[in-house]
Amino acid sequence: MNQLTSQRHLFDIPEEVAYFNCAYNSPQLNESRDRLHLGVNTKSHPWERTRDSFFDDAETIRNLSAELFGGNANGYAVVPSASYGISTAARAVEPHLQPGDGILVIDEAFPSNYLPWERTARETNANIIVAPKPLDGDWTNAILNKIEKGIRVVAVPNCHWTDGAFVNLGKIGEACKDIDAMLAVDATQSLGAMPLSVDEINVDFLVAAGYKWLLCPYGFSLLYVSERWQQERPLEETWIGRENAMEFAALVKYSEHYMPGARRFEVGEKCTPTILPGAIAALEQIRDWGIDGIADSLGKINGGICAHIEKLGFQLPDVSHRSPHMFGAQLPESFQGDLIAELIQKQIFISQRGNALRFAPHLHINENDTERLLEALSEAVS
Repeated sequence: MNQLTSQRHLFDIPEEVAYFNCAYNSPQLNESRDRLHLGVNTKSHPWERTRDSFFDDAETIRNLSAELFGGNANGYAVVPSASYGISTAARAVEPHLQPGDGILVIDEAFPSNYLPWERTARETNANIIVAPKPLDGDWTNAILNKIEKGIRVVAVPNCHWTDGAFVNLGKIGEACKDIDAMLAVDATQSLGAMPLSVDEINVDFLVAAGYKWLLCPYGFSLLYVSERWQQERPLEETWIGRENAMEFAALVKYSEHYMPGARRFEVGEKCTPTILPGAIAALEQIRDWGIDGIADSLGKINGGICAHIEKLGFQLPDVSHRSPHMFGAQLPESFQGDLIAELIQKQIFISQRGNALRFAPHLHINENDTERLLEALSEAVS
């Protein structure tokens, strides 16, 4: 086990706030805040920014991402949102689809990994196939049961956004490989908090919004594109993705060639000093903690919460179907109040998605936070 002690000193969270809602929006690291302030100030002195300033931060992020999540640094692209990344994947695969091909999604998928595929299905006359919510909580088998001949795209998370239910991407990736289906993963609700290697899951596209478990600023997201798809058409045509982008005097000589790897898929103006420095600080901190350590530590916190609330009558998924960093629980049938509102009155923050109360702590949590949460839950349902 690689459990870490509370890292609250690295965040700006008042002692009276107990924040268990990182699946909604994570708190910002103090170091990220400080670097963002410095980045904002650079716009006041633009003469101090050089040509390399347009590229260096993105290259740093590529290298950190490969170190943390596997693959080659060239496979990573800076994008502004999960929907942008999935739309990029949908644009790339669209020319390869035929009428009647299947695009597999999951029931109650987050819109970012559904709406782009719905549009692609309309454009190509492909069919949206939905893996239904499993009664036993086993999303992996529910998805595998739908992967069959005729499925050309499998668009899934590696834990369900409403309740953290685990999806085994290793098994999903192997099933996709067997029928030559493209695998697109929305890892927004897990990347940075649960071990994941793109080398081990046969993934074609992987995207994660940065403002949750990556602890990054809002407006930063990460896209991974496997080598198989790196020659496809990008979502937008930006000068900074062309091979002559670093030669400012030659930009009027429009290049037909893209920069290598996944750089062609990046958003224009990606290299803003007001966002990327904060993202770099967050990824560096995740590297220093170690993702295994983060997962083990959050698993211990959530394990203690689960053991307590199960005694109170909350309904929990089987432990084999839970992710370590977040989980969902059903309220006791006898409870008729508004638990979220009651907790907010006590400066305790969780959320509700679908029918699940969602618990999602990070390393800022300390024993006092957990004790206050458990005490408040006991009082509310007693």
